[in-house]
Amino acid sequence: MDARQLGYFLAVVDHGGFGKAADQIHIAQPSLSQSIANLERGLGVELFHRVGRGVVLSDAGRRLVEPARQVLRDLETARDAARSVRELERGRLDMVSMPSPGIEPLTAMMSRFAERHPGIAMNVEGAFTADEVVAHVRTGASEIGLLGSAEDLRTAELRVVPVESQPLVLISPPGADLPPGDTVGREDFRGLRLIASQRGSIMRRFVDDLLADVDGVHLAAEIAHRTSILPLVLSGFGHAVMPAAWTPLAERTGAAVRRIEPAWHLHVSLVSRPDGLSPAARAFVAMAEDWPDS
Repeated sequence: MDARQLGYFLAVVDHGGFGKAADQIHIAQPSLSQSIANLERGLGVELFHRVGRGVVLSDAGRRLVEPARQVLRDLETARDAARSVRELERGRLDMVSMPSPGIEPLTAMMSRFAERHPGIAMNVEGAFTADEVVAHVRTGASEIGLLGSAEDLRTAELRVVPVESQPLVLISPPGADLPPGDTVGREDFRGLRLIASQRGSIMRRFVDDLLADVDGVHLAAEIAHRTSILPLVLSGFGHAVMPAAWTPLAERTGAAVRRIEPAWHLHVSLVSRPDGLSPAARAFVAMAEDWPDS
């Protein structure tokens, strides 16, 4: 078993089959199949079940995914250290973020980190729920995750760094007929058409709570991709409840933003493995521990 074989194995896992994996890593499919067969023979187990023209992971294959990612990450860390005159001169940092924390504080954190370590390339994957972020980090697909939750996050397997707390706000179309002032109460939602994310977020929990408690609130649309919500608001389709991270962008585009009282908060946390991190990931976690004063 060698690193090349592990890389080929993960390519098949990540791309869902031999054909797509071969295209992505620029290798002939027969050569890829032979390499996986050699890996299976060396381990003495079958890593994939062939189902029709596709493949699914066997139990042994599922158990190999996480250690394989860690091995390749450790090798990449060693290569970075060997190539660099100084630690953090170059390298790559793999992260995953939910949409709202991905606007802020991630934008500011990435900017500050790049000022300190301009040679580090940052890759940020997307996830829609806190559970997806945790799974990304737990399996080694990403070293660092940024997520938002209704309560402070607790998990025994990962290191959790609280970053900030964002109040929820109401984002409304330009010229919307709402009471004057910069705040809205629950009764002010009567008669409003709301655009909501799908279930699983604190914003959706707030909307569902309103629907159960306040007459005349109308759920106009459920949107999976939150990047579509602000354009819908600006078109006049409806109003949206979002974390305060969206405020600067919403106001720059002409939407009206009001604080919601009583306040609900999105708690933003950074998660990582407790050990085995690359130098870049360790530096990012250290910065997050002192955020925003770091």
